[in-house]
Amino acid sequence: MSDSQLWDDVDAYFTTHLAPGDEALDAALRESDAAGLPQVNVTAAQGKFLQLLAQVQGARTILEIGTLGGYSTIWLARALPADGRLVTLEYSARHAEVAARNIARAGLDTLVDVRVGPALESLPKLADDNPPPFDLVFIDADKGNNPHYLEWALRLTSTGSLIVVDNVVRGGRVADADDTADDVRGTRAAIELIGSHPRLSGTAVQTVGGKGYDGFALARVLA
Repeated sequence: MSDSQLWDDVDAYFTTHLAPGDEALDAALRESDAAGLPQVNVTAAQGKFLQLLAQVQGARTILEIGTLGGYSTIWLARALPADGRLVTLEYSARHAEVAARNIARAGLDTLVDVRVGPALESLPKLADDNPPPFDLVFIDADKGNNPHYLEWALRLTSTGSLIVVDNVVRGGRVADADDTADDVRGTRAAIELIGSHPRLSGTAVQTVGGKGYDGFALARVLA
């Protein structure tokens, strides 16, 4: 058995027992596939992990950068109280349309605000709204802009907030000094910013599973 097949089998086992799907989640994946969206959403186990992080955090407000078809949005929004709020930013109007339908089907449209456009244009507008600090930020968009998204996350959070950056391992490419692709350079810059910033304490965890070899960074805002 290959490593990738073993990873898939273990992921399937964990999903069956710890993160089983339901009609809303399954439909979100089906609709995203039918619309031709790239299959880069989080796995079910990762979605459940994000939900648990939000619940442990006691999150009332969540910011997601990168909506895709709304699969991770549904996991996160389900952690919110009835008066909570999740703002999710999506570059593609087509992707956002699919996500909005998926979110509404899950009965979460009153909690979720889908904003369309480049995130680096949406974030200043969001800041102009002067929202309360976000308790959790999930960054899962174009990797080259990760350091910029991280800087905005710092502006929009406060002491004790959590910031999660997805896909930081890049199949191991993040440690290859000869790899100067935009996604790798952006990821390295974000990791190094977490490590050096006086307001952040963070770590990174490598993962294997249905999405191959990757990982995430987790940072807590200190002040």
